Amino acid sequence: MSGLIIDSEACIGCGRCVRACASGGIVVEGERPSRCARVTDGCILCGGCVDACPVNAISIERDEAAGAVDLDAYRDIWVFVQTDEHDTVTPVAYELMGKGREFADARGCRLVALVGMGPEGSLGDLEHLVCAGADEVLACRDERLRQNDAEVYARLICDLVAECKPEAILYGATAFGRELAPGVAVRLQTGLTADCTVLSMDTETGLLQQTRPAFGGNLMATIVCPNHRPQMATVRPGIFKAPDFDYNRSGTITQISLADDAKARVEISIPAEEWGRQASIADAERLVVVGRGIGSKKNLPLMRRLAEALGAELGCTRPVVEAGWLEYRHQIGQTGVSVSPKLLVSIGVSGAIQHLAGIGGAECIIAINEDPDAPIFGAAQYKVVGDAVEVVEELLAQLER
Repeated sequence: MSGLIIDSEACIGCGRCVRACASGGIVVEGERPSRCARVTDGCILCGGCVDACPVNAISIERDEAAGAVDLDAYRDIWVFVQTDEHDTVTPVAYELMGKGREFADARGCRLVALVGMGPEGSLGDLEHLVCAGADEVLACRDERLRQNDAEVYARLICDLVAECKPEAILYGATAFGRELAPGVAVRLQTGLTADCTVLSMDTETGLLQQTRPAFGGNLMATIVCPNHRPQMATVRPGIFKAPDFDYNRSGTITQISLADDAKARVEISIPAEEWGRQASIADAERLVVVGRGIGSKKNLPLMRRLAEALGAELGCTRPVVEAGWLEYRHQIGQTGVSVSPKLLVSIGVSGAIQHLAGIGGAECIIAINEDPDAPIFGAAQYKVVGDAVEVVEELLAQLER
């Protein structure tokens, strides 16, 4: 029987376990000297109280047999391939294919792409997934998959996992991916690491090492899932580089079916064209990114002029959004979007770790900052030390000649 075990003879009733518990899973009752801790229904077995106890009176007993998984039965790397309303593969799927191919080669297994689309979706368009590294593409064409409904897609994935047993599944950390992956993890009773910035794999054990920012971006935590399968992670668009297509690769495209009783509980009746969605700066090939170092909001029109002159989109740091200078959709970094443009011009950006995590995919960074020790210069290929406004005015003078 698993659970939290309290040694009543060793417990001194100090209450440190209560202060360490964030879920109300433990209380201290009674009068001294008989005060003792007691477990409540709120306990989630997180282990916080175990670490806090100064006399080692608390322990966790886990029933290993109850959740035991035959790890050797799981094989192959899977990538969930999200498509848009036109059944076109989203860019982040190709980025994950490159990383998945790397893992599959290291493990000596197959890379499998899983795609859902409407009944009119073209199987021929999925050949590009083979060119990107897939050994097999599992394609399900069904009216119920026309819209990105997390419950329907979760049913599709869970049924396939039960049958095929992949050892890892990668998802793009899009709005839909962030909704879908947790639902799959709960149904499969496995682990999920969200918004990873680095993925690697131990070739001997097959453990997926998933690194993501923690504690507000001040630390990078590497997380593993040693006892459950499949291992699952979501990765933000722009973190990995999409692979070059190899048109000589061969692979198979297999049509699969969705269970007859799988259905959406919510129906979206508004046509996609009326949703009013705007293009994401994550897809931009050129970006001008501004920080608080531009001085004030009144200098934004100047920065927009530079972006227009370069054919670029405008992005910004979190402090700029918090100051109300730009909308959240412009925010780049750990709490915004990750980008991988061919050219990124950074203006008045100091380069906090949270921001740098979002621009790691940029091919060329030009940084302008008046502080010669600004961290942004460590990520830049070209560096200009000077007043942001003065430098931009001179750049525009040269560009607008």
